[in-house]
Amino acid sequence: MPKIDETRPFLPVNIAVMTVSDTRTLADDRSGDALAERLTGAGHRLGARAIVKDDVAAIRAQVQAWIADPEVDVVLTTGGTGVTGRDVTPEAVEALFDKAIPGFGELFRQLSYAKVGTSTIQSRATGGVANGTYIFALPGSPSACRDAWDDILVFQLDNRHRPCNLVELMPRLREHQG
Repeated sequence: MPKIDETRPFLPVNIAVMTVSDTRTLADDRSGDALAERLTGAGHRLGARAIVKDDVAAIRAQVQAWIADPEVDVVLTTGGTGVTGRDVTPEAVEALFDKAIPGFGELFRQLSYAKVGTSTIQSRATGGVANGTYIFALPGSPSACRDAWDDILVFQLDNRHRPCNLVELMPRLREHQG
């Protein structure tokens, strides 16, 4: 049964948050706020925060800067995962993946189905690893961000989570590079 092993010390990770939007600012970015509040509330560090337009090159450039920064362990994006013409976040980030984590999107949609039913097929939430950094692209609604954090990421980004978690794999994510 999954559980938190209280005998292990908590290891905070540095997480960057990007909101992908043509209209949001830091003053009205509720999804980015929800992620920042949850990750810091869980004991992690908000390493950086940005708002980037719905543009493949702009999204990719910001993510590339963060995955090149040894101080960033995880990148969370919110927005741009739908199916409209301006929704390009999966295209921007998946091209950077060394390895995809298909189970993230699959689990997110499974959990989302319980709340929004078949509307969950409109989400292209995705996850992967690039240059030893985890990247998770979440939908743009505050509710979806809370669901992804509360039901998946809070556990997988906690090194105490058993039977396994993503944090304990971090030292090995760059094995193929050296």
